[in-house]
Amino acid sequence: MNGVTHISATVPPTAPSTVWQSRGRHTGPTAPDVLRKNLRARKDAGVLQDFGELTDVGTPEGELAFEARWLVDEDVTVRARLALAEWSGRGQEWTLTAEAERPWDLRWPSPAAMFWPWEADVLWGHETVTGERFLDVNPLPADDKELRRTLRNALRDTWTVHLVVHEAMTPDERGRRSLVPLLPPGLQHRVVEHRAAPHQLRTLNWALKESGVEVPRGGALVLPGAPAPAGYDAADFSVRTVFLDGTHPTELLDAVQRFAALPRPLPEGADAALTTLREQWQLLTLEEELARERGLVAMYKDALEAMTQSRDLYREAAEHAHEALAAYREMAAEAGEPRPAPARRAGSPFQQLGRTLERLKESTKGMRPVPTASAAAPVKPAEPGGAAPDGEDGGPETSTR
Repeated sequence: MNGVTHISATVPPTAPSTVWQSRGRHTGPTAPDVLRKNLRARKDAGVLQDFGELTDVGTPEGELAFEARWLVDEDVTVRARLALAEWSGRGQEWTLTAEAERPWDLRWPSPAAMFWPWEADVLWGHETVTGERFLDVNPLPADDKELRRTLRNALRDTWTVHLVVHEAMTPDERGRRSLVPLLPPGLQHRVVEHRAAPHQLRTLNWALKESGVEVPRGGALVLPGAPAPAGYDAADFSVRTVFLDGTHPTELLDAVQRFAALPRPLPEGADAALTTLREQWQLLTLEEELARERGLVAMYKDALEAMTQSRDLYREAAEHAHEALAAYREMAAEAGEPRPAPARRAGSPFQQLGRTLERLKESTKGMRPVPTASAAAPVKPAEPGGAAPDGEDGGPETSTR
């Protein structure tokens, strides 16, 4: 098309640099109680400035949402909202959106850790698409069919960064620990680590073949997702060797952080969650409430000014109508036409003008030509056997010339 690239209007917006988002599942029945208890404990400890529970503002019927506010770096406010929705399986799905007053620093605490407690075998820490756990090692399924299904789900997940590590040999206890806790806190609940056993490499790369990527033997790869973010090159996000012996995997951690920093479209549903956070935020400080009230006052002032301007425009139009009517009357008087009777003052100026013009229309009816008598008078029929009416005879007209 002449070298022009047409961009679809449906392309989702890119995630703002100030925003942190994640999504997961709580597989038990008590998610609201867990949140209430943990948020209360963190506020009492001074970690949170405040929190609140919403049941009717910006939430579909039957769903809950929690808001929380805290400070990072002593003076940067973070506002966060976690919404709970029913999940098709057992438990509830949670969506967490947080926004800071400046670009997000991955060294800041994870918002998920502000809302949820981290304990052994927690029920909330499951990624939504694959069902795998955050901050834990997730071995790929032994069944080949299940392995392929897990990787397909990981590739289509746009909320979470998926990392696949191949074990060149069976690791010891230190090597079986997850590498995700070594990442900055801001990534720990946005990354899922999958582990492939030594004998699974061939099956693993066969399952990834359609995506055009593969995991090096004894190495690791950050999966591209679908679609892959702009600037993704598998060579830049794969690591040839990962030592699972307790050694700090600097190269691998750097690859994950570089991938997370790539501009990526907001996942499906993330834009709506961010809009709700910004536009329906309820957990206001006293200063924020005053600012909102001032904004409302300014809005009402603008509306009043607009109404006043409309009234003045109406008054000006009425004055012009009166002037036009007066000019018309003067012209009619100079032409010798009957001067129309003054209109009653009842009603608006436009109604007065309308009635005046209607009277003028009625007065012009008398100026139309009157039909002639011959045309208007009907002919009387002759009586049978008798004479024609006076001045007429029953036969044809005879010329006297």
